[in-house]
Amino acid sequence: PALMSCPQVQRALLALTVPLEMLQAVKGRMLQAMRKGLSRQTHAQANVRMLPTYICSTPDGTEKGDLLVVELCQSHVRTLWVTLLGDGNQSPQVMYKIFDTPGDIMKGKGEALFDFIAQCVRQFLAGIGSPQHRLPLGFVFPFSCRQTRLDKAELISWSKGFSCSDVEGKDVVQLLQSAINKQELYHVDVVALMNDTVGTMMTCSMGGEPCEVALVVDTGTNSCFMAEAQQVEMVEETSGRMCVNTEWGCFGDDGTLSDVLTPYDQRVDQESSSPGEKRFEKLVGSLYLGEIVRHALTALAAEKALFIGSSVAVLRTKDVLKTQQVLEIIDNEEGMAKARGALEALGLRPSERDCCRVQQICRAVVSRAAALCAAGLAAILSHMCQSRELERLVVNVGVDGELYQGHTRFREILQSVTGLLAPECTATLLPSVDGTGQGAAMVTAVTLRLAAQRREVDRLLAPLRLSRTDLERVQVLMRREMELGLGRESNANASVRMLPTYVCGTPDGTERGEFLALDLGGTNFRVLVVRVAQDGIRMASEIYVIPTAIMQGTGEALFDHIIECIMDFQLKQDLMEQVLPLGFTFSFPCQQLGLDKAVLLSWTKGFSASGCVGQDVVHLLREAAQRKQHLGLKVVAVVNDTVGTMMSCGYDDPKCEIGLIVGTGTNACYMEEMQNVGTVEGEQGRMCINMEWGAFGDNGCLDDIFTDFDRLVDEKTINAGKQRWARAPGGGWGPVGGGCAWLRLPGLCPGRFEKLISGMYLGEIVRHILLALVKKQLLFRGKPCPKLQNKDIFQTKFLSTIEIDGLALRQVQAILQDLELQASFEDSVLVREVCQTVSLRAAQLCAAGLAAVVEKMRENRGLARLAVTVGVDGTLYKMHPRFSQHLQQMLRDLAPNCTVTFLQSEDGSGKGAALVAAVACRGAEPRGQPPLSPQ
Repeated sequence: PALMSCPQVQRALLALTVPLEMLQAVKGRMLQAMRKGLSRQTHAQANVRMLPTYICSTPDGTEKGDLLVVELCQSHVRTLWVTLLGDGNQSPQVMYKIFDTPGDIMKGKGEALFDFIAQCVRQFLAGIGSPQHRLPLGFVFPFSCRQTRLDKAELISWSKGFSCSDVEGKDVVQLLQSAINKQELYHVDVVALMNDTVGTMMTCSMGGEPCEVALVVDTGTNSCFMAEAQQVEMVEETSGRMCVNTEWGCFGDDGTLSDVLTPYDQRVDQESSSPGEKRFEKLVGSLYLGEIVRHALTALAAEKALFIGSSVAVLRTKDVLKTQQVLEIIDNEEGMAKARGALEALGLRPSERDCCRVQQICRAVVSRAAALCAAGLAAILSHMCQSRELERLVVNVGVDGELYQGHTRFREILQSVTGLLAPECTATLLPSVDGTGQGAAMVTAVTLRLAAQRREVDRLLAPLRLSRTDLERVQVLMRREMELGLGRESNANASVRMLPTYVCGTPDGTERGEFLALDLGGTNFRVLVVRVAQDGIRMASEIYVIPTAIMQGTGEALFDHIIECIMDFQLKQDLMEQVLPLGFTFSFPCQQLGLDKAVLLSWTKGFSASGCVGQDVVHLLREAAQRKQHLGLKVVAVVNDTVGTMMSCGYDDPKCEIGLIVGTGTNACYMEEMQNVGTVEGEQGRMCINMEWGAFGDNGCLDDIFTDFDRLVDEKTINAGKQRWARAPGGGWGPVGGGCAWLRLPGLCPGRFEKLISGMYLGEIVRHILLALVKKQLLFRGKPCPKLQNKDIFQTKFLSTIEIDGLALRQVQAILQDLELQASFEDSVLVREVCQTVSLRAAQLCAAGLAAVVEKMRENRGLARLAVTVGVDGTLYKMHPRFSQHLQQMLRDLAPNCTVTFLQSEDGSGKGAALVAAVACRGAEPRGQPPLSPQ
């Protein structure tokens, strides 16, 4: 009641109370200030600096070993010896010693300061009789630094009474290491530098559950948190997380808190050693709370609302009221007595009512500090929740500092207001234990653990990381195998078969008319009509099913079914009266003997129709047409899908003379000079060569880039008699352990090169690498992963998803969760790195193969520079976020004299087959004949 009757006190209390709406606004402004600090464009102007700490992990409990810590404090140096037992960091063993810092050192030469710190280390180690093995040291340096690595930080400016010469702008880690070396402590390595806030976060991570936010509310205030690395634009690191030191004490230095500041705050700021700076800290830090209360009491006394009849001149003296006294006054039990005692000690004669009013002012100032801290913390939590794309964030927050540790009221307000301002986040506040000592030891231990893991991971992945020299060698080998494949005598010994396709021209834009296309490559097949006119291509198509009984019945029944479907299609399209040229995409291993002549070598993909192997498939189709009395069928070309891809792109770009497929399998074709094709008669013009490059390396020429992981994948895909090839006595190719003719079946078996590149195998390579990482305790904490033992469980489409730029680690974790893998965010970063390594190698090898092709074409044509287009198809090329980019970049490096454009094919096997027919019908008879007529 005494308060209700005093409007001046009510006004003061109102000014010191920040309503919830205003706290929401402060949170929003803090979020904006944080984003400004994280952005490369605006970082220089930001008040909330958001400094990267280069700490990318929190403790996982496996850390162990002896660690040294040196902490530079305001009046002393503290040295610690911490032993971690790898027991989840439940019981770290700690020894420490404190050395008082002589006053002259704080303002003397920088060299003298670091020599003193190093002498403290030497004395401490001598005192505990430390062994001479390598000792990693963590350095707690509580000043503003520009950190560029965990062990490299330049001092921006001194504070807290220090002003040593010749240190600002220098690397303080290097200065300390040099001083330690001067003491002949060559076994002591400074491995990490940090501030006290980061240490707080690390000590609170020691109980098993990670702590990802820390808050210090002491004489000053600061916070840090684990941010998504890709949002920390000041560093190159883009995957995983990094701890960011907000330096939020300077929030509001640009005026954003002007509507929160009271006249008392303005006076505190004017009297401070740095007017206009650290505005948020001056509202929250314990260094300033006593001063805010003093100015409020001075103003109320002047308005005759307090201390009537007392001289209040003493209240005009700076720092006469300490924050510690303010905190004692707000206590419910003893508060009134403490208020009286503090005021009487100043020579004031307070009434009961004065004491009551002073207590209210003190409570308002401390409550406001807690509420503003909560607004800042809520901003951090909401930022984390949004950037991780979570509906709900559950997180531990380490808190240190006398304001939080010693005062229940501060803690309660901080917790409840944070909950109101960030309702989508559940934060558990954990009091820190010796954040600067044990916390620094934890940072050091985590640094060592990550460095050891990095060395192991790099050693494991090194064989998959191909050098420029490796790729140039692959390019040379591919060129050699191409030459062997083209030679009439050497063809049988080449791993790259270089099969003639009898396609002797690409579209030139003059093609006109209607063409049929037939695409047979699996249980479904398509019939298309393709209309080529001056204004472009129009297509109509229908998909037909081949029942299993027909796939596995007689050849007659199969080809009869195909003809019936063609007739059905022509009927529906009103084409029965016309005789249209037909291009036939037949995706089974064949030996092509002419543009319209291809002998089936073997069925694959579940087909086993009798009476077809060894027969010309065009002849089988024509016979079926006769049986069905369908006379309007004119098969002009048998095409493979790679050639179809080149032709379909060739219609849009006349420079397209290469076809490339990188999907579940891989292959390439290109236009070769006829005079170089020894396997076909004729010297004039060009012919498209189907390289069948998937088998490149089957003769052992790529063995030195084959890794143990590739060998594991290779062994699991061996299918006796089908998929492993050896030299036949006569020099040709033959299946190991098989009873069929000595003959290499193109397209039948996945070859060495294909197993390094194609989508069918990349997921399997990744799976074997992950298993090796688990075995080495580098992944999933070394826990067994039964599901990962299953072949093909890690699909190549996972690589494409995991490598999407900007994909949150949470989504990577979700993919791994589906495989019953409990992944931490560090696990997710490592899995992503493995995927990137495997897909990068695939793209680079593909580039090396393509470089051999384009360079050969350039030399064939005697050009200083070749401009050529590659028509490309396949899910890996089209769906993977980085494959095409890596392929093109490496191709530019390996074939600098070629300008290569890539054009994605649309429907190579349908439209492409029709265009082969169209080019064949342009008037030119197909050139070239096989040198021997088939038996």
